[in-house]
Amino acid sequence: VQLVESGGGLVQPGGSLRLSCAASGFIFSIYTMGWYQQAPGKQRELAARITGGGRTNYTNSVKGRFTISRDNAKNTVYLQMNSLKPEDTAVYYCNRVDYESSWGQGTQVTVSS
Repeated sequence: VQLVESGGGLVQPGGSLRLSCAASGFIFSIYTMGWYQQAPGKQRELAARITGGGRTNYTNSVKGRFTISRDNAKNTVYLQMNSLKPEDTAVYYCNRVDYESSWGQGTQVTVSS
């Protein structure tokens, strides 16, 4: 199993970013995938999840601002992040939900003016 996250960066408050996670080594379409946040000094937490069929769920802190999606043909899951806030600053990781594999390197998102 390999998970490669990309798309992070430095953005001003109110800005947007789109994260991507390319997955390989397993049957991508049958797994619920998630995006996890790990803020400085805090534990990694699930921020958004999407089932193989496209049903989504979000933690309250990102609901209405973040959108998770997936392309099963490309084995890729995305996280569209809008109206970013400084408290969204974190390393973002993707992984299978409930069947977690080894973590990738993550992608750093920094929201600052």
